[in-house]
Order: sequence, then C-alpha cells, then structure tokens
Amino acid sequence: METSTSFQPEKNLRRKSAAAEKMKALVYHGPGKKSWEEKPLPTIIKPTDVIVKILKTTICGTDLHIMKGDVPEVTDGRILGHEGVGIIEEVGTAVSTFKRGDHVLISCITSCGKCDYCKKGMYSHCEDGGWVLGHLIDGTQAEYVRIPHADNSLYPIPAGADEEALVMLSDILPTGFECGVLNGQVKPGDTIAIVGSGPIGLAALLTAQFYSPAEIIMIDPDDNRLAVAKTFGATQTINNLSVNVVEKIKIMTDGRGVDTAIEAVGLPETFELCTAITGPGGHIANIGVHGKSAALHLETLWSQNITITTRLVDTVTTPMLLKTVRSQKLNPNKLITHRFRLDEILKAYDTFGNAANEKALKVILTS
Repeated sequence: METSTSFQPEKNLRRKSAAAEKMKALVYHGPGKKSWEEKPLPTIIKPTDVIVKILKTTICGTDLHIMKGDVPEVTDGRILGHEGVGIIEEVGTAVSTFKRGDHVLISCITSCGKCDYCKKGMYSHCEDGGWVLGHLIDGTQAEYVRIPHADNSLYPIPAGADEEALVMLSDILPTGFECGVLNGQVKPGDTIAIVGSGPIGLAALLTAQFYSPAEIIMIDPDDNRLAVAKTFGATQTINNLSVNVVEKIKIMTDGRGVDTAIEAVGLPETFELCTAITGPGGHIANIGVHGKSAALHLETLWSQNITITTRLVDTVTTPMLLKTVRSQKLNPNKLITHRFRLDEILKAYDTFGNAANEKALKVILTS
C-alpha cells in the first residue's frame, strides 16, 4: 500500500488554495434549534488527522437527545452526526494505514490506541478521543468531516461492499451488541426482554441471536415497530400501552422474570421497568441515553443478585461485525426505511423525529 506521505505536498497545496471554500452542514444552535448552513471546510489540525468527504450518513437517536437538550456538552454552532462512510480527501503526515481516495467506515468513537483506556479496550474513554464527533468536535452530518486518530478510528471498506448497510456499523450495531448483548451476558437458552423497539433495540435483537436465546421479548408502544421486530427474530412482543408488562412477563416466565433486560430507550420509566421484570441472578443492561435521573429501587433489588451495567460503546466489536456482514450472517440494510439527499436533512430529521407516524427506523442521507 502506498503511504500517505507521497501525497502530502500536493494535498497541502490544494488545501491552501481551498482555504476560503465553504461546505454545507447540519448545525446545532441550542435545544430545538438547528439549520442547514454554510460552514468552513475542515482542515488537518494534527498529523494523525484525515479529512473525509461524506458519501452517506444518518441520524441517531442520540442526535434527537441532543436536540432535546439532554447532552449539554454540545454547544451552539456544533455540526452534529457521528456515523457515516466516505472517501478520504486529505491525509495527515502521521497517518500510515490510509491514503487519499480510500473508502472508509467512520467509527462513532475516536481512539488514539495508546492511552491507558485504549489499551484496556475502553476506546469510549480515550484520553484524546472517545465520543467526540458531533459532540465535542464537528461531526458527520456535513459534506466533509475531520477524523482525528484516523488509523484507529476508521475501517477500510472492501470493494463492492454495501456502503448503506455499513453505515449501521458506525454506531447502532456495535452499540446494541456491546452495551446490550455483551454487557447483558446473553446466553443460549436465556429469556431476554428488550425495552424499546427502535433502531438500537432492533440492533440488540439482531445481534442477540448470535447466542441463541430461547425467547426474545420486545416491548414498545408502537405496533408497527413490534411487527418489524417479529420479522427480525423476536419470539414475543408486548405493547406497553395496552398491557401491564410486569404482569405479562411474570406469566410468560412462570413468575421468574427474564434473565436479561436491555434498556434501549433512555427514559426513567423504561429503566425502572427493566428492574421490575428481571429475575433473580439476572442482568439489566442499559443502552439508552438518559437525560433525567431514574429511581433505583435498591429496597427490592439488593437481595436479588441482579447485575446492572452501563456502557458507552467502545466499538471493539466493529471488525467482527464487519466480517458477519460480509459473510451475509448479518443484514443491517433492513434497518433502513427512508432515504434522502444530504441537503434534505431537515426533512429527514422531521421524519426520524416522527418515527411512529412515518414508520421510520434508520434514514440514509446521500451526498
């Protein structure tokens, strides 16, 4: 592979000549406020950076939490987005794995690969990275994006791969798998419940089947999403608007409760529901982004040998998930329900934010 160094003089000249150029991006201006507007093109800041031209991106439930004000670290003027695929446009002098023109999958987590947390596989807590895209630095809902620590934060896309499907590997599939399935210690023969049948919950449903649980119960107030979950492999569904979930789960499990409850919404009531339906010795795996405190009923949990886990995705499983997609053992494309041009992103936000009426799961934005 030709290294990036041979391209650097030409690209530096090109970037200098393009210094005054602008791009379009989705910009956050405080809770409930966003716009599609011009922003300066990103530039190389550190030699480990690359600039990626976005080909396809998407909107995450976390972006909706940001728009509600649940993530106060996101400041006025920030370009949102932390998922996507693209083509490398410019390469820093210290980047050794990639070159200009490479097609890459962007990880939602940036990792230096050298700090103590990265050496433990906790890339989400990288001392010079973690979840920064669309959070602490400008993100992927734009025509171009700067990716720090590119060698550890990008994945090469093989020729002929379904790039739309691979966008699902930027975040939701590793998040559902790592934070839900792995933290929940799903095992063959288990009975598991997933609270929330949105994209993250469905990602947990898809990847939980790697471990052959006996029952996967999906809980959601949206009948359409529950119907989708059945086609994705759910064995039982419960609409929590019309059914007392705790009583129903007790009946379905002969009074024991589930072995694993995966919280995939991020609301106090959904977390508390998970604590109410998990049986002795079970696991509660939180995935949801929580903007409000939730009650922890230790007066009923303390004696039940229940493990509660939290996690920000580390994306350590992304290489494995890429292999399962390439071998057609996993088909993330079926999570995509709507497609838009990148410049239609405001319409896409309206669609994704009104998911129940629009029957939306994941949207794809193509530049």
